[in-house]
Amino acid sequence: MILRGRHWVMVWLLLFLVVTGVVVTRQTAAIQTARRLASLREERVALEARRAELERRIRASSSRQVLGRRAEEQLGLHNPADSEFILFPVPPRSPADLR
Repeated sequence: MILRGRHWVMVWLLLFLVVTGVVVTRQTAAIQTARRLASLREERVALEARRAELERRIRASSSRQVLGRRAEEQLGLHNPADSEFILFPVPPRSPADLR
């Protein structure tokens, strides 16, 4: 079978339509991927902000001032006065202990 002029035009038109369809499909997938990537980046920024806020709250809650107040309220503890400190002297080491 010999292809005539109009058959070649049909073959090239069909080939053009197939290639165009592939290009459109790839571009559509790329646009969806770009939107998903932007969404994930926004979510990451929000999660990093949440993490920073939680770390700040942990540092604030574990500060000496907050823990001291809670120990006084919940456990009945208090900061010792100067007269409540007891220093225990450490005996000096003998030369035999150093060996």
